[in-house]
Amino acid sequence: MDAIDILTNEHRLIGRVLDALVGFAGKVRSGPAPDERAELGRFVTFIREFADEHHHAKEEDMLFAALVEHGFPAHAGPIAVMLAEHEEGRVLVRRLRDRAGSGAAWGAAQREGVLSSAHAYADLLRAHIHGEDGILFPMARQHLPPEAMAVVAEACARADREHAERGVELVALAGELTRAHGSG
Repeated sequence: MDAIDILTNEHRLIGRVLDALVGFAGKVRSGPAPDERAELGRFVTFIREFADEHHHAKEEDMLFAALVEHGFPAHAGPIAVMLAEHEEGRVLVRRLRDRAGSGAAWGAAQREGVLSSAHAYADLLRAHIHGEDGILFPMARQHLPPEAMAVVAEACARADREHAERGVELVALAGELTRAHGSG
C-alpha cells in the first residue's frame, strides 16, 4: 500500500469519529449524561493520539516534507494551508480537552461550548480532509517521483509499525465511539 492510500484510509476512520463526535455533542446539548466528561476525554484521546500525533505527523514529517524537498513551497500554497489547519484543529481540540478535564458540572453555556467546539473541529477537519484527498494527494502522486513516494511509504509503514500496539487500541476506541455515538 502506498503512502497516499495509508493516509486516505486513515481519513475514513477519522471521518467516522468526527461523525460520532458531532452525535455525542448533540446528546451533551440535551442535558447531563452519565460519564460525559470521560466520554469527551475518550474522543480527545483518539483525536490527539491518532489524528494528530500519528496521522498528522505522518503528513507533516513525511509527505509534506517530501513535497517541499521536491519544490513545493512550505510557507505558501496547499502545504501552508494544511499546516495552518492542523494548528487550528489543535486549538479546538485543546478547548475540548479543557472541557473534558474541568471539574465543575457543565451548565448550559459549557454544553453549548462542547457543541460549538465539536462542530467547529468536525467542520474544519472534514474540509481539510476533502482538500487533502482532492487536491494535495493527487498533486503528490503527480509531482513526486516514484523513489520519493517509496521513501514516504516506507516512513509511513515504519511509523505504523512503531505505534502498532497503541494503533490497535486507538482503532478499537474509534470503533467504540462510532458504535456509541455515530453511524457505525
